[in-house]
Amino acid sequence: MADTKLSTQDTSAVKKESNGTITFANEVIATIAGLAAVDIPGVAGMSGGFVDGFTELLGRKNLSKGIKVEVGTEEVAVDIAIVVEYGTPVPEIAQNIQMAVMKAIETMTGLKVVEVNLNVQGIKFKEQAPVVRKEKEPKEEKPEKAPRVK
Repeated sequence: MADTKLSTQDTSAVKKESNGTITFANEVIATIAGLAAVDIPGVAGMSGGFVDGFTELLGRKNLSKGIKVEVGTEEVAVDIAIVVEYGTPVPEIAQNIQMAVMKAIETMTGLKVVEVNLNVQGIKFKEQAPVVRKEKEPKEEKPEKAPRVK
């Protein structure tokens, strides 16, 4: 029976095949998870954690940032830090991310994903177009009416 204990000390996941073994670096598994997560509608980006008190929002360049992977001999657990768009239902986004990440990792590596934990680090508000205020046009001064002489 396969060893199911997960460890953060391992630097890679190993999949035993009939002809040998396939070794996956943690960075590869984290990148697969990141690609799957950012494709979900409502995810504004991955979060690198708190930097100087602010959440660092990462784009597509750093897909493995904000993702922690724990690997066993044939199993993987993933922790993902995300930033969501304001107004989107977080439970729905979380479920979609979990399903997408599990499917992507299991399909691409053959490793079993035992859990996908999400940590919502922030909310991104939609940027509003700047309000352009028109200066009030000065009112035309009406000439004073001349007093009527009778």
